[in-house]
Amino acid sequence: MEYVFGLDTFGDRPALPGAAAGSAFEVDKGNGALMSHPDSIRQVVREGVLADKLGLDIFAIGEHHRPEYAISSPEMVLATLAGLTKNITLASAVTVLSSDDPVRVYERFATLDALSNGRAEVMLGRGSFTESFPLFGYPLSDYELLFEEKLNLLVKLLDEKPVTWSGNTRAALHNQEVFPKTDNRLMASVGVGGSPQSVIRAARYGLPVVFAIIGGSPGRFSRYTELYRRACAQFGTTAHPIGMHSPGFIADTEEEAKELFWPAYKAQHDLIGGERGWPPLTRAQFEQEITHGSLYLGTPETVAQKIAKSMKAVGAQRFEMVYTFGAQAADARYRTVELYGGEVVPRVRELLGES
Repeated sequence: MEYVFGLDTFGDRPALPGAAAGSAFEVDKGNGALMSHPDSIRQVVREGVLADKLGLDIFAIGEHHRPEYAISSPEMVLATLAGLTKNITLASAVTVLSSDDPVRVYERFATLDALSNGRAEVMLGRGSFTESFPLFGYPLSDYELLFEEKLNLLVKLLDEKPVTWSGNTRAALHNQEVFPKTDNRLMASVGVGGSPQSVIRAARYGLPVVFAIIGGSPGRFSRYTELYRRACAQFGTTAHPIGMHSPGFIADTEEEAKELFWPAYKAQHDLIGGERGWPPLTRAQFEQEITHGSLYLGTPETVAQKIAKSMKAVGAQRFEMVYTFGAQAADARYRTVELYGGEVVPRVRELLGES
């Protein structure tokens, strides 16, 4: 069985040397605790180049429109990486299709596919953050309708044939061709956060799924794996290998990993939690996620063992670690990439008995 391993980032702005991680998100006050947006983007490029050199399969970049994240246009950064890398698949994680235009999404990623010699993948999602909706003039009341209609159109565009389509969320198309064409069809997948309806939708369109497992026991997603396979069988579509992505951080010792990661992890969790009504994260909850949940943190051996166990539990053949979560120091992030590609992934392949 062939397994696929990658790294994901949302373009989190790293902490500057000497900055207090707990105050790293006071960006609106201009306290200078975070790396600038331009430097943060260049840091992600350096990490992507390293991932390719280490032989990883995927490097994926998510879209955000918030001050603590630097990347609002993943395909621009991926296009830069196309010219600096040789083998790695360059993906979004995710492209918020609901607040974008399917034709423009297709055109941008088809262009990336040409620049990378067929290494582009667009991962489509509804978005767990909603800042892009008012930014681009889309009502949140149409959250479901926007994604359903736009996904329907994008799937048609993937066939690279003249498209006739009509709906409520954009102008109709009549026998319309879209350019550029690709050499071997653009790769596309759907990021799913745990909604059965999303799993069934992906199966109906015959698209691969990547489960965003960001908390709790990974094994609970095994039921979605079975749901996806059953739905594909009923729709007569291809059941692709299952993917999953979760946050992680790697250091040379368990204690170092925890102490480096915890302050910024808590700060980011509490920032988002304050907006969504979550209580502050406790150290006990943090430790629980490491031991029994979906946080892959520790030494290379510890992380490798947990990834292999979780992939078996979920039934996944693709694993992507979100290696940036909050304002971690740039050197610690870079070290995580080194250890993940150089030690963790080879060990996971060994544990899974890859043939």
